[in-house]
Amino acid sequence: MTDKELYRQKKQAQLDKWKAEVDRLKAKASEGSADAQMELNKQVKAVEGRIEEGRIKLAAIARASEDEWESIRDDVDSAWDSITSGFNEALGRFAK
Repeated sequence: MTDKELYRQKKQAQLDKWKAEVDRLKAKASEGSADAQMELNKQVKAVEGRIEEGRIKLAAIARASEDEWESIRDDVDSAWDSITSGFNEALGRFAK
């Protein structure tokens, strides 16, 4: 397996983990008061937006040739850090 494919699989696993967390939070939102549900739903949308950003980056990796993907890897890593930070920030709001 190539480094590109291993990298893509690692990032896909993270997206899958995030998706599972969002699904868990959606279930939790349905148990709360109307106000809590509205706030959780707002945060879920923000988190889902971050996940979509990750999917877009993975698609860029998948389309890139072996030579090209090395040149976009730093950009993807930087964007992934931002996505992770935004995801964690939105999830942190659920704990409140």
